[in-house]
Amino acid sequence: MLPSLLGTMIFIFIPFLDVIFKSFFNGVSGEFVAFKNYINIFNNEAFKLASFNTFKFICICIPLLVVLSLLVAILLNNMTFKQEFFKTTFLIPMAIPVASVVLLWTVIFNEKGVINGILNKFAITGTDWLNSDFAFWILVFTYIWRNLGYNIVLWLAGLSNISKSLYEAGSVDGANKKQLFIFITLPNLMPTIFTVSVLSLLNSFKVFREAYLVAGEYPHNSMYMLQHTFNNWFNSLDIDKLSSGATVLSVIIFILILMLQKRLGK
Repeated sequence: MLPSLLGTMIFIFIPFLDVIFKSFFNGVSGEFVAFKNYINIFNNEAFKLASFNTFKFICICIPLLVVLSLLVAILLNNMTFKQEFFKTTFLIPMAIPVASVVLLWTVIFNEKGVINGILNKFAITGTDWLNSDFAFWILVFTYIWRNLGYNIVLWLAGLSNISKSLYEAGSVDGANKKQLFIFITLPNLMPTIFTVSVLSLLNSFKVFREAYLVAGEYPHNSMYMLQHTFNNWFNSLDIDKLSSGATVLSVIIFILILMLQKRLGK
């Protein structure tokens, strides 16, 4: 494990410590400023808007994705007809390049796109979906659509490790399908639930690619995420905000993962 450990130390751990160190100093003069950089980012309107949108996005998307993918995985697991076909179908969105997805969304949701064309035929006035409050929900749909198949595969792997003899014993004791799910399926899926939840959390930060390619550096306020803020700070080489913001975000993600581990470990 030593080569992997050295690689992690050199390329991840040591640079991260350097980021934390620089967050307490002025990026230009090198002067020690204590917590001034942190105070500045928490007073920054763009950072507050992006934090709110990102938190809202995570709170909506992760529960939806985890529950929906579990339900679909259970249905697929009980299927005896064309199971592999449906598994492949759900994985197709992951294989589609991001640029192609963006082009598809532009064609569908643009002010002169497919949806507005259909609405106009019924004498209904359309809207520029990507520049309205609907933009946030388009982003939510994109995230779930692209990650559903990946989570389904993880759930199916967890379901396949549950011995069928447990279900047979439960049925013999008179348990119905609901009781079998609550007392056998869920307890045995706890390690998978933790894995799926953490990966869903980490993947939620990758949705920036779609949002950036669709709407650029400054999209509609409803889908202005933390990644947009960091990208704009990087373009302006604002090292003070970048280092302090990255430290805060890393601590929050670490706490969320610990909370998930503690919650699901019970």
